[in-house]
Amino acid sequence: MSSPDGVRRLRIVAPAKVNLGLRITGVRADGTHELDSVFAPLDFGDEVAIEVAPAAEASVELALEAETPLAVDVPAGRSNLAARAAERFLERAGLACAVRIQLTKRIPAAAGLGGGSSDAGAVVRALAECFPEALAPPAVAKLALGLGADVPFFLEPRPALVGGIGERIEPLSPLPALALLLVNPGIALATADVYRAYDALAAGRSDPASATIGARLESLLRGHSVGPRRRGPWDPAFARALGDLLTNDLEAAAVRLCPPVARLRARLRAAGARVVGLSGSGPTLFGVF
Repeated sequence: MSSPDGVRRLRIVAPAKVNLGLRITGVRADGTHELDSVFAPLDFGDEVAIEVAPAAEASVELALEAETPLAVDVPAGRSNLAARAAERFLERAGLACAVRIQLTKRIPAAAGLGGGSSDAGAVVRALAECFPEALAPPAVAKLALGLGADVPFFLEPRPALVGGIGERIEPLSPLPALALLLVNPGIALATADVYRAYDALAAGRSDPASATIGARLESLLRGHSVGPRRRGPWDPAFARALGDLLTNDLEAAAVRLCPPVARLRARLRAAGARVVGLSGSGPTLFGVF
């Protein structure tokens, strides 16, 4: 919304995401890993308030408020990915204005929930809304991918099959409402470290020729009556099939670096979770109830 003094203010929710299954399908020449995963946004996340004002030259300021102890290690100021996203947008678009970002963090840092990427995606979305003619959609997508593999998904966060290194995004049919419990051991786990551990374990990569996780998920949902109004226990066959689908190729590496992940998985199952999955590179687990 624009004010009489030309200052525009927007407030955007930056949702967390979980991975409904994650397969490593290959490694590119530069060492980056290709994946096959379903990204699903949650109704839980950070909040990004942005103020854009006329100025003689471009500038970006970011203030951070952490609402959970698990987010206290999130970098503040210009080292934050959200601030870098704003700087990159202004640079690519050739804009001279002052951007102030107030970031309220609820998503834990280095948790596999896409918090930093979601914040960056929210900033890019906000600036694209403020300056709709500044960058064409392909340029916005390229900018997002340059910030991080998960950022393009958060330009339009909705259930999607994500492939390649994050650049291939195929929207999926709406998913049924699911009750999830997120559990984090309180230990930050850097994505790069998990991928290095995965390579060291010489884990077998998934077959890229097999059906994608997205196709299998949609087939599974069509074949079973599961929806937001369903009551009572799930069909056991559905739970088994969903559990198989939620296999994450990075889990063994995450457990090696963070052994509590294995114990938390067992506790979630003991608490009654129908299925349990690891989100991203971990260490956050989610139980489906």
